[in-house]
Amino acid sequence: MNWKKLLCEKRRRSYSTTAVSSDMRNEFQRDYHRIIGSASFRRLQDKTQVFPLDRGDFVRTRLTHSLEVSSFAKSLGQMIFRYILNNDMDPELEASDIEKICSVLECAGLVHDIGNPPFGHFGEDYVRDWFRRNLQVMEFGGTKVSDILSEQMKGDLYNFEGNAQALRILTKLHYLVDENGMNLTYTLLNTIIKYPVPSTGINKKSGDIREKKMGYYLADKEIFEDIVNSTGAGSCRHPLAFILEAADDIAYKTADIEDAVKKGFISYEKLLSELKENYMQKCKDDGELEEFGRAVGKLEDYYKQAVARKVNSPEQNAVQRWIIYVQGVLLRCASYGFTRNYNSIMSGSFRTEILACSNGCTLAYALGDIAYRYVFCSKEIYRLEIAAGQIYEFLLSRFTRAALTFDTEKESTAIDKRIMSLISENYIRAYKVSTEGKNEDEKLYLRLMLVTDYICGMTDGYAQKVYRELSGIE
Repeated sequence: MNWKKLLCEKRRRSYSTTAVSSDMRNEFQRDYHRIIGSASFRRLQDKTQVFPLDRGDFVRTRLTHSLEVSSFAKSLGQMIFRYILNNDMDPELEASDIEKICSVLECAGLVHDIGNPPFGHFGEDYVRDWFRRNLQVMEFGGTKVSDILSEQMKGDLYNFEGNAQALRILTKLHYLVDENGMNLTYTLLNTIIKYPVPSTGINKKSGDIREKKMGYYLADKEIFEDIVNSTGAGSCRHPLAFILEAADDIAYKTADIEDAVKKGFISYEKLLSELKENYMQKCKDDGELEEFGRAVGKLEDYYKQAVARKVNSPEQNAVQRWIIYVQGVLLRCASYGFTRNYNSIMSGSFRTEILACSNGCTLAYALGDIAYRYVFCSKEIYRLEIAAGQIYEFLLSRFTRAALTFDTEKESTAIDKRIMSLISENYIRAYKVSTEGKNEDEKLYLRLMLVTDYICGMTDGYAQKVYRELSGIE
């Protein structure tokens, strides 16, 4: 792979910018303004990051998380590619490329979660589980739906994925001008494709990060292939996807700990003891152990300083300062992980995360593991997720049943007709475009995708609203 092709400015629909002669922005900077002005991006403000249905005023939403990822990704781009340029690691990389790369990463951070459904990652899990439970018993025309659909069609539903949904939203569902969505540059779209395999290509045991999940649906195969062939990435990850992934990991791992302390899921004392007692022995070498030990020492130092200054809640103050410090450490480590493995990343042979091969590996793992045990596995979160599950069960059941006979010669019930009339006209229009020239099996698959498109495009609040209205709850 080379940067002349990787920084592909192609869009699905070409357009001319010659009429705006004073516009000095590069193509990727134009993407930025398309994104922040879109309704799809604004909806992220009502999608929670960790705490489903939570209405606290300080807990992060998908929007604030995406802004943090955008900032981290851009910073990483500057750190990494200045180093590569200054050390002559790639003779084809030019100084002008760095500005473009940073613009791509900034935009990618903004849209990387735009396909995530309501109520956090729990929503993805519920959609997958629902289809695994129900597709085997649903019938259309006297035949089980699971016998009608191809393996990849079923795999798309069984492995519903926010990453693949993001590509779908950006290229089709954000129907403003035409069926090309936001019409973003192919480099940006390739950057958010973290897993360049279909649902039938998932192999979590291969050890290759690119096969961990799916990156596109069968319905979007054509646009996926056009993107990766145009950038030259092919079946490999785009190099910038590794940087976006690291920025995302740093943002959510540090934020989850900060939010967990603020909400009382874990105390300063417990956080400190966990770090000291359960993770130091996991460090693979002296360099990693030194980095981890220095971080633990910083947490203690910040607490002592807060006590000495007599600040209110020295525990929270110490953790907040520490989180900023850790973010800096992990950014530096991610930069090292990328530059150290630059050649294998550019050849497409790198198989893991860039943080995993740096001195920040254990520190990043500890943050994620602590958040998982103290927050994600807590009774409070379970209660919230059970409530969210009731909403998903109702909506998926009602809309999927109605969608089976929609746009077919089979008669729909009066209630099913009314239910389908609730789906946004933009989604219906995109569905109509996608079904042109398709056979009946493909149309059935696309009708089921229409349901996931609609429900997963909802905000937390809107999903609650529709559930309450349709179930007759005051």
